[in-house]
Amino acid sequence: MIPEKVAQVLAAHGLRAIEFAPGSTATAPMAAEQLGVEVGQIAKSVLLLGKDGRHFMLLAPGDRKISSAKLKAALGTKTRMTRPEETLEATGFEAGGVCPFGIEASITVLLDQGLVQYEKIYPAAGTSGSGVPMTFEQLVAITGGKVGDFTAAKGAGE
Repeated sequence: MIPEKVAQVLAAHGLRAIEFAPGSTATAPMAAEQLGVEVGQIAKSVLLLGKDGRHFMLLAPGDRKISSAKLKAALGTKTRMTRPEETLEATGFEAGGVCPFGIEASITVLLDQGLVQYEKIYPAAGTSGSGVPMTFEQLVAITGGKVGDFTAAKGAGE
């Protein structure tokens, strides 16, 4: 079941989540298989905590890895991925279902420019069994996220 705060945001923008069995879209490869799309079309959401205490949510293509160096250069602070309990406390979402819809305004949303290459992308909808078909432009409009280059190809050095 999609959380109410997420459903409200999606409805306000004329979007609907696609739902699957719980846990079936917890990783980008699993979500891509369920949705029948490329792994890169999955907009994985990762919550980060800066050394300065600020939270950042990065949405990036599911086939790319986060670049710590690029994040530090863009944000001016070193970051780390939050632990599952920290993610739940900050967002209300469990790992595998983290999404940028209905989160606190204090969490800065970052959108990796690699998502723009896809006609449709699929962020989660607050559960580990969901995806929301949308365009990159819709994601930018809804989240107000900062677009930038925050990732590297898997297997690439930093």
